[in-house]
Amino acid sequence: MTASSPLPYVVFGVTGRTGAAAADALLRSGHAVRVVVRDPAKGRPWAERGAEVMVAELTDLASMTKAFSGVRGAYVICPQPYNREDLFERADFIAATTARAAVAANVPRLVALSSVGADRDSGTGWIRMNRLFEQRLEESGVSTTFLRAAYFMENWTPMVELAMRTGTLPTFLAPPQRRLPMVATVDVGSAAAALLEEERTGNTIVTLSGPNDYAPIDVAASVSTALKKPVDVAVLPEAEWPKALADAQFSKAALAGFTEMTRGLNSSHIDMNSDPGAVAWAGTTPLERVIAELAQRRC
Repeated sequence: MTASSPLPYVVFGVTGRTGAAAADALLRSGHAVRVVVRDPAKGRPWAERGAEVMVAELTDLASMTKAFSGVRGAYVICPQPYNREDLFERADFIAATTARAAVAANVPRLVALSSVGADRDSGTGWIRMNRLFEQRLEESGVSTTFLRAAYFMENWTPMVELAMRTGTLPTFLAPPQRRLPMVATVDVGSAAAALLEEERTGNTIVTLSGPNDYAPIDVAASVSTALKKPVDVAVLPEAEWPKALADAQFSKAALAGFTEMTRGLNSSHIDMNSDPGAVAWAGTTPLERVIAELAQRRC
C-alpha cells in the first residue's frame, strides 16, 4: 500500500504527548488517520485536520474492536492509572482487552508503546505494566513492534518548575553526574509513525533513546541557560520521596511502584542495553531544546 491508501492508521492516546506526535507525523505524511478518544470534544482539533474521530473505552471490547476495524495498523498505549491501588490489574485488563480487540478486528500490525526495562521480570516497579502489555499483545499473535522508550525528557517538567522558582533542581535520580538515556516524547511519536509506515510483520523490539545520554546536572545546566542564572541540583533521599510526590496523588501501590522503578534506574538494573535482541533507534531532539521550551512556557 502507498500513502494514498484509503485505509487509515488508528492512533490511541492523542490527548497525550506521544499519541499526538504520532498522529501529527502520519497526517503530515499524507496518510489517512483515525484517532480514538474517550471524550468527543477531545477529537475536534483532529477532525479539523482531516482525521476520523472515533470514541472508545479501553476496557470495552466492543468499542475497541470497532475502533480497530478496517485499518492498516495501529499505535496503541496502555495508560497507567497511578491513582488506583489495583493499577497493575487494571493495566493488565486494558492490555488483554486491546489484544482481544486487535484479533477480533484482524488488525495487520501494531506499534505498542513500552519502556526500557520491560525485558526484566522483576525489580522494575511501574514498568511491569509495560511488560504485561507486551505479554498480552505477544500472546495475541498480531504482528507487533514494541517501542521501548527511554526516560521521557518531559518527566522533568515539575522539577524544572521548582528550579525556576527556587534556583534548585530536585532529582530522584542519583548520583546526579551519572548519565542515562532520555528521549523527547515528540521523538517517540515520530518513531511510532515511522514504524507503522514500515509495515513490518512478526514481532520486533525497538529501543528509543535521545541523541545523547543526560544526567541531572545536565538538566540543571539547561535550566540555568534558559533562566540565565545559576541552578543547583539537590538529590532527594528516598525517605523524602513520598512527601515530594504528595501532590501527584499516587496510590500506595503506585508510590511503591515508583520507588522500585527509581531504585532500578539508579542501580542500572533498568538498562537500555539489557535485551540483546532489541534494535536501537535514536531520536533527534536534544534535552536542551525540551528544557528551553518548558522554561519558556512558564516564564
